[in-house]
Amino acid sequence: MANRRSGTASTKTRGEVRGGGRKPWRQKHTGRARQGSIRAPHWRKGGVVFGPKPKDWSFDLPKKVRREALRSALSLKCKEGKLIILKDFSLSQIKTKQVVEFAKRFDLDKALIVVNENNENLEKSARNLDNIKILKTIGLNVYDILKFDTLVLTLDSLSRVQEVLTN
Repeated sequence: MANRRSGTASTKTRGEVRGGGRKPWRQKHTGRARQGSIRAPHWRKGGVVFGPKPKDWSFDLPKKVRREALRSALSLKCKEGKLIILKDFSLSQIKTKQVVEFAKRFDLDKALIVVNENNENLEKSARNLDNIKILKTIGLNVYDILKFDTLVLTLDSLSRVQEVLTN
């Protein structure tokens, strides 16, 4: 989840706010409090003290740990009986109705469908459905496996997943 954070929150400090290079009034003999800049934090339109700056939250997990997490998530779905393996899942035309009928036939509430190759008809047919997500095998991750109730794999994608897990 940390890798998905955009980390783009940002504010300007007193040095980054436009203006404020000159002393607003001289140091002594005015009767006013001494000031160094009109962009000091306590001034209106002044800079922010210790405000957020863009930050990279991502970190790398070792390959073995990632592979083991994927293996664990897949075995969990298998134990729960929430893993469906299909010979092939392709649509001849772009029809959301066909994907909805497929979901009803297998009693899918929230499903992650993993396909090996780029299937544009299937992707376009399912992209309007909140409870169904189409993923290519290369993008398979633990978060999506656990987020969705049912995991649907094609035989091609299953062989590719096995290949990744055995390496």
